[in-house]
Amino acid sequence: MNPLPKLAACGVALSILLAAPALAALKPGDKAPTFTAPAYLAGNPFTYDLATALESGPVVLYFFPAAHTPGCNLEAHLFSEAVDEFASHGASVIGITAGNTDELAEFSAETEHCGGKFPVAADQGAKIAAQYDAVLEQKPEWSSRTSYVITTDGRIAAVHSEMNPNQHVRAMLDAVAALGERSAQSP
Repeated sequence: MNPLPKLAACGVALSILLAAPALAALKPGDKAPTFTAPAYLAGNPFTYDLATALESGPVVLYFFPAAHTPGCNLEAHLFSEAVDEFASHGASVIGITAGNTDELAEFSAETEHCGGKFPVAADQGAKIAAQYDAVLEQKPEWSSRTSYVITTDGRIAAVHSEMNPNQHVRAMLDAVAALGERSAQSP
């Protein structure tokens, strides 16, 4: 009896388990933790303050594992392409990571990534990610790929958590559009 097929199947199952993010514990309706963090926009440093950003409209907060990694590069590019559509719904976008934070100035400015269209913030030690239940299980010093829509009253409106970067922008755009539809229907 050859044990290799069983070992291979166990290896595949383990790799799938490790690749899966933890389910986000923050749910719609929960209060979003406020934070300030060192950030960059088009390579320029500043301090990002969530409470101040919420004064201007809803915020799409997306956590990503690390700058200059394939999935994160793609996700940043997709968010940069959609930033005007988010703005048309009154929402702003902020990316935040605990991985490769020393590369964020470049990452924020590079046209193939953020293109200077939205800020990215550094989360040293994944402290903010921990508050948002967005820590990568297999690498706890990094953020998972988890996105939130936060309303102007500081509440979570939507959560999307999966490692595939292709789905986050669409899920967040749909959630932001739904916020506008609910506002339009309110008396």
